[in-house]
Parts: sequence; structure tokens; C-alpha cells
Amino acid sequence: MRYLTAGESHGKQLTTIIEGLPALMPLTQDNINDSLLRRQKGHGRGKRMQIEKDLVDIVGGVRHGYTLGSPIAMVIHNDDFKHWIDVMGEDPVPVDQKIRRTVTRPRPGHADLNGAMKYGHRDIRNVLERSSARETAARVAAGAVAKTLLAQLGINIVGYVREIAGIEATERPDLSIADKKEISEDSPVRCLDPVAGQEMMDAIDKAKKDGDSIGGVTEVYVEGMPAGIGSYVHYDRKLDGRVAGAVCSINAYKGVEFGIGFEAARKNGSQVHDEIAWEKETGYYRKTNRLGGFEGGMTTGMPIIVKGVMKPIPTLYKPLQSVDIDSKEAFNASIERSDSCAVPAAAVVMEHVVAFELAKAILEQFPHDQFPKLQEAIKQYREETRCF
Repeated sequence: MRYLTAGESHGKQLTTIIEGLPALMPLTQDNINDSLLRRQKGHGRGKRMQIEKDLVDIVGGVRHGYTLGSPIAMVIHNDDFKHWIDVMGEDPVPVDQKIRRTVTRPRPGHADLNGAMKYGHRDIRNVLERSSARETAARVAAGAVAKTLLAQLGINIVGYVREIAGIEATERPDLSIADKKEISEDSPVRCLDPVAGQEMMDAIDKAKKDGDSIGGVTEVYVEGMPAGIGSYVHYDRKLDGRVAGAVCSINAYKGVEFGIGFEAARKNGSQVHDEIAWEKETGYYRKTNRLGGFEGGMTTGMPIIVKGVMKPIPTLYKPLQSVDIDSKEAFNASIERSDSCAVPAAAVVMEHVVAFELAKAILEQFPHDQFPKLQEAIKQYREETRCF
């Protein structure tokens, strides 16, 4: 299974095409729209979220509520495009007109300068329109399809915020995954700790007032993944490596941890590795889950716990200095519409990119031309590993 996205931030639409899904899997637009609307929420979001209401239009690969086995095509229309036709339209610009809103001043922390040098663009808008985090809406659409598949295989996933601007949420191991979903949805910052959540909102408000931005740590929690998904045989089939790469592909993400993560470097082996146990009803399990559900590039059957580190958004309302690529003179970096903190929304994006990698790994490992046969294969595999 794979997917491609196309489209620019202020262009006509975002397009997602997914190839490799099984036929006969139940899928509706509502499965995807719920995820898209969740991505737009969060304390600290900018005015763009008030302009766009992301809703998907499935234009291929689904008939009467079921997948066909052919590629699925989805479109998210940009309602604001009507104000950008002369800037982002595909037709040639008349020789007697200038392109409006060209950009020659790259912003620190963005793809602007590197992308312009790579592709030879003198108008940096050609870079920033595609490198914008707006593209993550298309990826969330792909992940929502993957989440639908996982849910029907008994695999549930949720993303939430662990930390913003150094304010850490208290861990809640007592919460079920249903509790985590409900509490995070009710929190404006997707935090499971209401006290820390309020402190996070205060920090976001202060950053906005100061013209600054702040980052944080998001976490994705997955229950129900069978053991042995992934591979120890080849480096590029290790599932934790794939998940780490997917997380770091999200705009502004700079680090990934599984389980106790970097804390493992500060502990003895006896405080890191998870002892193995067995019981008749459930089979093998780990007494702890410090490694976050992975060993040897494969799932252990324990909950998957992965954290992602998001840097502060680089577009600031008190902009950093840059250099004009035409005049080579120093200027304050140009400002595009931006959020003071997008960590709560990024938790939703991370949830969906992780979901896609898990679903992809399952489809690689089991027969999946027809979804009912995949369900049966997973059921048999769970029983085999339980009695192993």
C-alpha cells in the first residue's frame, strides 16, 4: 500500500491517491471527514482554520460504501482559492501583467531557501506553497482510510499531547484507550491532564501575545497490533524504523522516541528490557512496556507507544532576519498566516501517519486482495501466536 498527495496550500485542492487497499472494505466519507475536522482544532491555531472547512470528496475507488480494490482518489477543495486565482492559477500570466504576491525573502526554519536553490525558483512562493503544513490534510485523509482498516481488524489508535513549551502532562496509565480518546477530544490542547492543559493554553496565549511560537511533544498510543508485524531480516522492513521515518516526515518534527525513548541511555539494562510472561488466555505478554511495543524491528503485541518532538513553528509575527535572494540585502523574514502553536493539531497528524505505516505493514504480511479474507487471516494468526 502506498499513497501520493498533490496540491499547494492556496491552490484549488489537495489530492490523495491510495493504492493497494483490499477490495470489499467498508469505507465512507464520514470516516475521513471526522479526522480532517479533528486536525483543524486546537488552541493556538491561526485564522486559516476559520477560512477552510476541510471535507473530503471521494472521486474514485469506492462504490456504494465499499472499496473496489482499485486506487482510491480523494479531493479536499480549498474554499479560499477564489481569492488566489491570479496568484496560484495554472494559466500563463499575460506578458503585460506581474504575478501578485511574489516572495524573494526566505524565512528561517522553512524549506524556502533550500527548495528555491534546488529547483531554481526565483519566486519562493513556488516552494512555500507545497512545503506548507497544509499538505498534512491530504496525509490525514490517507491515514483516516488506514485507521478505518485497522479499526475493523481490532486495532485502535489515538494521538494526544504530552508536552508544550516544557509543560509536561502527568502520565495516566490508568486510562483506557477509550478514555484517552474522549479526554483528548474534550481538551483544547489534546492533553490528558487538565491542570497541565490549562498551563499549556496560558503558554500559547503568551507566545501569541509576544509574537512568538512554541513547540512540544505528541504521543501516539496503539492497542491491538498482533505480535511479529514488521521484520528483523532487512533494515528497511523494521517497522519501528518505518514509523520513525513517517513521524519525522511531518512538518516541524525533529525527533522520535519509543517507550521510554532516550531515557534508556541513562538506565541499566535491567531497567530497560521487558520481561516475557505467558498465560493461557492471552498467550505471551511483557511484564512492562518500556520498549514501547517493539523488539527487533517487530511488534511485541504490547501497546505501541511512540512520541514525536515538534519544534516551534518558524513563521513568527516578530520575524527573524533573512536575506533577499534578489538584492542580497538583509530584511525581516516575510510573514504568512501562521499558528502560535500547532502541537495539538500535529498530534492528530502523527496519529494518522503512524496508522498508515501500521496498516501498510499488515497488508505486506497477509493476503489482502479481499478484506474479509484479510480479517480471517489476522484472526487465525492471532490464534497461532497465542498458542505458539
